[in-house]
Amino acid sequence: MTEEEKDLLRPVFWEIDINNLDYENHKKYTIERILQYGRTEHVNWMLKTFCKDDIAEAVKESRTIDSKTANYWSIHLGINKNEILCFTKPQSVMSNSMF
Repeated sequence: MTEEEKDLLRPVFWEIDINNLDYENHKKYTIERILQYGRTEHVNWMLKTFCKDDIAEAVKESRTIDSKTANYWSIHLGINKNEILCFTKPQSVMSNSMF
């Protein structure tokens, strides 16, 4: 990864050392973070870096992207919503009764 790419992506991966990001071996994680927190320039980098199938697979399997993000990318990539985990298995919500 070039220094320019590191500078570009650093705001999306604030909790890790960007020098240790191995986006080729951690495609799903990288794509999820960009889909959920990225801006236009991050999405453009993602679209140039990953193939449509990798992005679609991350959308389908993600437990972290929200439903609005999943909905947008399902339309953009032509994914049936029944194939997207966040629509078929919603995230659990903490109950206030636990506190």
